[in-house]
Amino acid sequence: MDSLITAAARALAAGDALGALQRVALRDDPPALALRGIAMAQLGEHPRARELLRRAAKGFGAHEELARARCVVAEAEVALAQRDLNGPPHALVAAAAALAVRGDRANALQARLIAARQWLLMGRLGEAAALLATIDLQEPGMPPALAAVAGLTLAELALRSLRVAAARDALAQAREAAARARVPALLAEVDEALAALQRPAARRLLPSEGDGGGVAREQLLRLDDVAALLASEVLVVDACRHRLGSGWVGAQEGSGAAPTWLSLARRPILFALAYDLAQAWPGDAERDALIASAFRTRHPDDTHRARLRVELGRLRALVKPWARIEATARGFALRPLDGRDGGRAVVVLAPPIAGEQASLLALLADGAAWSTSALALALGNSQRTVQRALAELQEQGRVRSIGQARAQRWLAPPLAGFTPILLLPAALSFE
Repeated sequence: MDSLITAAARALAAGDALGALQRVALRDDPPALALRGIAMAQLGEHPRARELLRRAAKGFGAHEELARARCVVAEAEVALAQRDLNGPPHALVAAAAALAVRGDRANALQARLIAARQWLLMGRLGEAAALLATIDLQEPGMPPALAAVAGLTLAELALRSLRVAAARDALAQAREAAARARVPALLAEVDEALAALQRPAARRLLPSEGDGGGVAREQLLRLDDVAALLASEVLVVDACRHRLGSGWVGAQEGSGAAPTWLSLARRPILFALAYDLAQAWPGDAERDALIASAFRTRHPDDTHRARLRVELGRLRALVKPWARIEATARGFALRPLDGRDGGRAVVVLAPPIAGEQASLLALLADGAAWSTSALALALGNSQRTVQRALAELQEQGRVRSIGQARAQRWLAPPLAGFTPILLLPAALSFE
């Protein structure tokens, strides 16, 4: 490796993309193309960066498998920055294994981290956790920049699982590593993640005074508050994740003190009914109001009332470990079972921002440019559904698009003052 390539590589490692380009900008040999691609990626020119990295990978001969694998990993990181989630993370894991066999531990770690971050963006927390379990932040000789990225990734996994203490520890290690790496952008990213812990993550809808029920006011909660609430014995109806449950189920249910949660994410009618009943607690919800919320009609008839009874029967069977649903003169009421200390309260958690497109806005809030296909993959919806939601948000001025046709990407301003952790797509595992 000649001196200019070595100097450019050192400049890139220090975050000096312009300094690297000054040394290799006019060269077209494969090592220079690879370094130019990485430099362009650091400058935000992602399409050009991917083109250069592909040219570099093709330029390396069949006997240079190590260099080609490094180009594959670098392009995968650029694709992640573009929010192109179509590449399978399994290919990156295979590349990491190949790099490790050839003694390139740093790039092997980089490949595993990219794959883990891709799993996290897709909401596949189990796969991300399994991959991150193979990484030791205290491993001797780990480059500080990679240690910082690993800490950030571990912190995101912990936050998505609402393990706030573990997230703080990972971020503390990440900040220490970022300070040793002396990369300003990395330090800024860690500081932003630390600041997110202090921002509101959800709203608690508080009932009005008296027996009439209904929502009187809201209380903003940080992630620490949400985690404590979910670990308590109150009955929580969580509109952030479309779940219902408690951190404690009575011994009569045979589950001891283990937290259990019922996911209603794929049963929107049942969740709408549970949400309305919880908002009305300690009072009852009117039949017509439940019909309007669950079935989206303002003119109920006997068929709607019959269907309401059927759906409430299904919900009654599902929530039996936590509560009863009783008929009243006006409608129906949610009656939570007693906790260890007597009566159990009902708590309604709502997203920090209102609206049906909250999860979509949460993904776009990272400031990256997302394609429609990547958003659909991350949300688990069809592209057509995502396109309709984006069109509505664009009319409201809440998102904007750049590019045309297949090159079109979507952006939104950051959610100032809020952290979108609870809105990101994933099925949290509270078991």
